[in-house]
Amino acid sequence: MAFKSDLEIAQSATVRPIADIAAAYDIPEKAIINYGTEIAKIDPLLTDMKRAPKARYIDVTAITPTPLGEGKTTTTVGLTQGLGYIGKKAACAIRQPSMGPTFGIKGGAAGGGYSQIVPMEEFNLHLTGDIHAVSAAHNLGAAAIDARIYHEGRWGDKFLAKQGLERLSVDPYAVSWRRVLDMNDRSLRNVITGLGDMGDGPIRQTGFDIAVASELMAILALSKDLADMRRRIGSMVMARSKKGAALTAEALGVAGAMTVLMKDALKPNLLQTLEGQAAFVHAGPFANIAHGNSSVIADMVAARYSDYLVTESGFGSDIGMEKFFDIKCRASGLIPDTVVMVATVRALKMHGGGPKVTPGRALDKAYTEENTELLSAGLGNLRRHIENVALFGIPCVVAVNAFPTDTDAEHNLIIEASRKAGAFDAVVTTHHANGGEGAAALAEAVDKACDKGGDFRYLYDLKSSLTDKIEILADKIYRAGDVSYSSEAKDLLAQFETDGHGGLPICMAKTHLSLSHDPAMKNDPEGFTFPVSDARLSAGAGFVYPLAGNIRTMPGLGSKPAYMSIDIDPVTGKVSGLF
Repeated sequence: MAFKSDLEIAQSATVRPIADIAAAYDIPEKAIINYGTEIAKIDPLLTDMKRAPKARYIDVTAITPTPLGEGKTTTTVGLTQGLGYIGKKAACAIRQPSMGPTFGIKGGAAGGGYSQIVPMEEFNLHLTGDIHAVSAAHNLGAAAIDARIYHEGRWGDKFLAKQGLERLSVDPYAVSWRRVLDMNDRSLRNVITGLGDMGDGPIRQTGFDIAVASELMAILALSKDLADMRRRIGSMVMARSKKGAALTAEALGVAGAMTVLMKDALKPNLLQTLEGQAAFVHAGPFANIAHGNSSVIADMVAARYSDYLVTESGFGSDIGMEKFFDIKCRASGLIPDTVVMVATVRALKMHGGGPKVTPGRALDKAYTEENTELLSAGLGNLRRHIENVALFGIPCVVAVNAFPTDTDAEHNLIIEASRKAGAFDAVVTTHHANGGEGAAALAEAVDKACDKGGDFRYLYDLKSSLTDKIEILADKIYRAGDVSYSSEAKDLLAQFETDGHGGLPICMAKTHLSLSHDPAMKNDPEGFTFPVSDARLSAGAGFVYPLAGNIRTMPGLGSKPAYMSIDIDPVTGKVSGLF
């Protein structure tokens, strides 16, 4: 029997009016801004933000994934539906996906099977335009920098003074603000702008990042309200003067206009799961270069109108979860109750030495036939991720996301290893095939873990130096034996300290395919030297991000991208090929 595709399941679903979803959670009608009948924005100013957050707060993370992903978003949605199945009032909060990966290889990010957020097409495409707003505001900032360089090169101080301007002396070689586009396009990674006639320019080497890599996206995700967002945008360091002084968006006079372009994007989006739970979809910062979590403001609203709030952090515990705790929880003030660790037989076999996994290609039989020896060899990766959760004092429930080719013996191995490593519980979950009913056992385990509670603590003190914080991460989370710094990274970290940014948290930019900096180091590497090759400042977002390895901020397209399968029926308007 042929299985329905994710899109077919979503398109055959009965989607309730979004006003009914909001009413079921007692969200005030006056706070709802409808985008059609199935999507809305929530105006936080018109909700009751004075009431205390009441929801039990659950973060869904994962072991180190394969390039295919292991169903973390599907588990987030499935757990939310499972909590509903056992009679709990639950909501989920997840990131809005970039259209770059949607049209590239990964496809959409609405969940999968019978644990999805709907409407699927709108979720994965433009939604309410938040990413477009980020792109417009970001590119306005880039245009402002080039305009300032151009006019200061043409006019003297007297003319500038008549305009009410002081000379900033922007160093064209020290502009850190590139342009952005919400699409995978490797040809734009490095470009020359300003070519043409004398009235064009200035000629300058720069490049493009994908829109979700913009600091503005991180700011959108971390801002608590409009005033906070305005302050953060004004604080962004976009360039430096020829004397080395930091030039902020405020100094360039563009912060206010950038905030205006993003004012509506600050309002969280409300959608629904296939089983009618509220789904807050808001912001989409990358997890390997930014903090990889949905917005603070969505969580602040959802935690006041639901009894359980399930959110998701990008990639594994070494990236998204650590940043969830050390960056996002500091910004929101919300304290997590439980962590759910998603694990799959497939990924653990890969860490045990299984063949390479490539998107778009059939899986080797090592992943589709029982092989407990290969699985056992990869269980060290699971153990390490469970230990990472324990560092923060929070109970961990392992969700074994079942695939049809798994066997009971393989599942039992994972459950036994999870409990031995210190997990509160480990449960096989079949939400992809069975929706909320398939996640009922997971929901029960999570509810019990929340009853148990924990003793939450941050990994490091913000008063520690930037290098101390980096080395704590390298030691405790990655299990490195040492940290090396390039001379450039050393100088930059020292400059950030001198400029007054030493008290910011660390947002490590590294591969998601290994607990280390090297994607080739599978399973549970330790004792290696962790290399910090560069460091960058996101003063507005409120973190410093060191770089370990070559992290792409503008992805490229593969030889057969997902867009080749996407089309529309011109008569019915029905989309096909989206997954």
